[in-house]
Amino acid sequence: MKGTKKNQNDQPKEVKIGFSSNKAAPKIVSNKSSKSNSKKSGIPSYVANRMARRIAFTTGIPTVSGMGVFIGSYFLISKGIAEISPTVTLVSSALCFFVGLLGLSYGILSASWDFNPGSFLGFENIKPNINRIKDAFKTSQKDVSS
Repeated sequence: MKGTKKNQNDQPKEVKIGFSSNKAAPKIVSNKSSKSNSKKSGIPSYVANRMARRIAFTTGIPTVSGMGVFIGSYFLISKGIAEISPTVTLVSSALCFFVGLLGLSYGILSASWDFNPGSFLGFENIKPNINRIKDAFKTSQKDVSS
């Protein structure tokens, strides 16, 4: 019984593209076993979760602030409290969104790859993470050239 399951895992897997009722849909055949797919290199889940938390914080607050600028200026103008030019509203919301974009990069680069979470701000992790990115690009360039 165990031998038949092993043989089923070693057989190529077929994946249809498109609708399942379409008989003429192209098929992709993968010769890799499920065991080799589980050994993928990449970002560990605890690091990805740490990055997601940092990104949510460093991108979320400026993005909500950027939307709040529109709501706040609409409220101030509609109630007659202040006269705010549309240019000021647009520039200030654009600055908030730009800070959110910087926060996205910071959230990724400041996350610690160690099992321990590291410091609160994570400044010490930025340089090693930039070196990891450079090494990944060097490796991918070597793979393409060979």
